[in-house]
Amino acid sequence: MPMMNLPAGEVLVDLDARAVHTSAELVSEASPADLAMPTPCAGWTLLDLLTHMATQHYGFAAASRGDGDLGQWALRSLGDDPVAAYRESARHVIDAFAADGVLDRPFPLPEFTTEHPFPAAQAISFHLIDYVVHSWDVARTLGLSLDFDDEVLDVAHEIATVVPTGPARLAPGAPFGPEIAWEGGSRLDQLVAYLGRSPAWPA
Repeated sequence: MPMMNLPAGEVLVDLDARAVHTSAELVSEASPADLAMPTPCAGWTLLDLLTHMATQHYGFAAASRGDGDLGQWALRSLGDDPVAAYRESARHVIDAFAADGVLDRPFPLPEFTTEHPFPAAQAISFHLIDYVVHSWDVARTLGLSLDFDDEVLDVAHEIATVVPTGPARLAPGAPFGPEIAWEGGSRLDQLVAYLGRSPAWPA
């Protein structure tokens, strides 16, 4: 995997927390009726997306404790109040990444590979870009505006440069699709287009 020019681990933890907070604020705007709405993630309703997002929070939190059990990544029910359950999952991963010693521990990420763990900063960078993009998914689904500051977008664009391209983007379950040609627009538009979302969705 190509090397990334990432900021210090403490900065990454802060940027990731900001992205996750943003996702939780957006999700908090969803009504029960909104949960059945389609999202930019093909074939997923908003409830499907929130289930995935919450599950990933718990998986990454487990990894931050050195837990490499693939069962930690099994889809979790969000119960009778998916919005509240999502907010709780967001708090859980933010607290997990902020714990003492996290940046010194390797993260086992069995959904990525079982061959080796990842350095903490690299693993947190994977989580960060997911929640920048998933925040966009939620905002677009609900018709809400979304702006990330330059510090978050600078790092997200850096991380995007090492996201695999080619056939990997066509594999079942791939988190990002093939790049969509897009000119102009915001830096967030450019990022999501590079990662396979159309900034014009749902058009």
